[in-house]
Amino acid sequence: MDIALLIKAAIMGVVEGLTEFLPISSTGHLILAGALLGFDDEKAKVFDIAIQTGAIFAVILVYWQKIRDTVLALPTEKQAQRFALNVAIAFFPAVILGLLFGKAIKANLFTPEVVASMFIIGGFIIIWAERRQQKNATAVRIHDVEQMTPVDALKVGLVQCLAMIPGTSRSGATIIGGMLLGLSRKAATDFSFYLAIPTLIGAGAYSLYKERALLSMTDVPMFGVGLVMSFLSAWLCIRWLLRYIANHSFVGFAYYRIVFGVVVLITAWTGTVSWSA
Repeated sequence: MDIALLIKAAIMGVVEGLTEFLPISSTGHLILAGALLGFDDEKAKVFDIAIQTGAIFAVILVYWQKIRDTVLALPTEKQAQRFALNVAIAFFPAVILGLLFGKAIKANLFTPEVVASMFIIGGFIIIWAERRQQKNATAVRIHDVEQMTPVDALKVGLVQCLAMIPGTSRSGATIIGGMLLGLSRKAATDFSFYLAIPTLIGAGAYSLYKERALLSMTDVPMFGVGLVMSFLSAWLCIRWLLRYIANHSFVGFAYYRIVFGVVVLITAWTGTVSWSA
């Protein structure tokens, strides 16, 4: 057993769990951490996607009551049926566009300039969205995910597709996009978490299936450690974030994104990090 490899897997799991549900782009942070650790070969790329499943288990645990009640009520209650339909509607745009354009996006957009630009642009959009909602309280139409219509869900799903551009952040796109579409900060965050369940499980399963020739039973400990650390760190992060947004905006994350975007450019230009990988 390669202890050094397991330590790297644990670190990557923590990075994934801490960044997946914050509007700061887990992909960008995983690229940086992988480059610094020398953990950035083809198998590592599959690992990065697969351990998202650990983070999703944390979402399921935190929202277990709501998920269980919805599943049990699906055969009889229209509210539960509408909620499940909304999640499904929001999920499918990313599936369709991912299958159609996934290869082209990876071939053309995974560059330091694109990643850094999206970090920075996303930061300014967060600042704008927060100020807009603060100045215009009437812009908030939806205070709870139960109030969402299928049209609202479709709009959030289309916004989620922007996250296929590296550096955008899936959570950032769905939360801030939701706020711009009239959801409260809490409703947008909750729906982003619910939407993450089919999105990230689907992405992880598809990646493992597609790249199965790269993997063997000897990789099980590495993936196991990554999944466990991703789960634990994501669980702590989600619990903290839900408390944080009760009294704070996302502006702090916006400034972090802008600074991190500058870091990406500097490390790329100096050759410190091989972002092109």
